[in-house]
Amino acid sequence: MRRLILFDIDGTLVQGGPAKDAFVSAMTEIYGTPGLLEDVSFAGKTDPQIARELLRGAGMPDADIEAGFERLWVKYLVKLEALLPSDPVRVLPGVEALLDALVGYGDVGVGLLTGNIVGGARLKLSSGGLWDHFTFGSYGSDHEERDELPAIAVERARKLYGNVVRSDLAVVVGDTPRDVACGKAGGTRTVAVATGSFSVDDLASSGPDRLLVDLSSTDEVVTALLE
Repeated sequence: MRRLILFDIDGTLVQGGPAKDAFVSAMTEIYGTPGLLEDVSFAGKTDPQIARELLRGAGMPDADIEAGFERLWVKYLVKLEALLPSDPVRVLPGVEALLDALVGYGDVGVGLLTGNIVGGARLKLSSGGLWDHFTFGSYGSDHEERDELPAIAVERARKLYGNVVRSDLAVVVGDTPRDVACGKAGGTRTVAVATGSFSVDDLASSGPDRLLVDLSSTDEVVTALLE
C-alpha cells in the first residue's frame, strides 16, 4: 500500500452545522448543565473528552459523568439529526475534488480519524454529501484519548487491505495541533491544514511533516499526501 490517508472532519473537511448546539442541549437535558463552556476548548478533542472536561469543570464526579454517557450520545444524535436539515455543514474548498482525485489511486486507502463519535461523523458528513467517500475510520466513540485513534484506524484498514498496511505509511490530516500530535503518537506522517481556528504559524509550531493553507489546490495536496 502506498499510503493510508486519515482525515479529521471539523475544520478539515467541513465547517459549521448545529453540532455544538445539539451537544450543549443534550448535555443540559442529561446532566442538568452543559458544564463550563467558556473554560473548555473543543478543538482537536474527542466528544467524550470534551463532555468530561466540561462536567469536571462544573464539579461533577467522574462516576456520575460516565453514568450518563450512554444516554448523552443517544440524545445528542437525535438532536443533531433533527437540526442538520435546516443547518447542514459546509464542505470546505477543494475537499470534494480531492476526495474524487484520490479514488483514482488503487494503492491508497482513505479513511477518517476524528474525535466525533461515529454516529455524529456519519450525520455530519452525510449532510455534506461526503460520507460515502470513507469505508473505515476511528472515532471518539472508540477511545476517549485521541492519541489512541491512529492505531485503531490502522488496524481497521489492515482488515480491509491486508498486512501491507503500516502506521509509517499512514498520514493524519487535520487542522489542529492535536491532530499533529496524535499522528506523531501513532507513528504516522502528519499534514496540517490551516482551514480551522489555528493559523499557519500556530500549526507550524506543532511540527507537521507538511503544512498547507487549505485543500483547494488538488494536485499540490495530492503530492503532499502521497510523498
